[in-house]
Amino acid sequence: MIGENIQRFRKEAHLSQEELAEKIGVSRQTVAKWENGTTVPDIYACMTMADVFGVTLDVLAFEKKHPDPAKHVFGAVRIGERGQIVIPKKCREVFDLKPGDMMVLFGDESRGLALVKLSVEMFDEEEEGGGNV
Repeated sequence: MIGENIQRFRKEAHLSQEELAEKIGVSRQTVAKWENGTTVPDIYACMTMADVFGVTLDVLAFEKKHPDPAKHVFGAVRIGERGQIVIPKKCREVFDLKPGDMMVLFGDESRGLALVKLSVEMFDEEEEGGGNV
């Protein structure tokens, strides 16, 4: 499973085997062997790859591919000193997010956080009595 995940995360990051190999200090052939299941990476290589892909070690090693292609893992983001985050480029492309777009941040202490892009339609529904924005 880890080989399949390495290949999937590498492709999602738009990296060639050679580019990934350079980032973690191994040969392209080593990455190819990991991806085809001939060998497995050591813990140091796994930690480095998890960092490169923006995932945790358990996700890199054990996560199965999403059965629903409409669900995405865009990677990790770091919160800046003033609470700002940078939304990964692929996420911005998939959801057509542009500078100046408005988003609503929802929170549930037991389930986590969610961001939802505001759209003109949401405001139209509110005026008609159908929305809660």
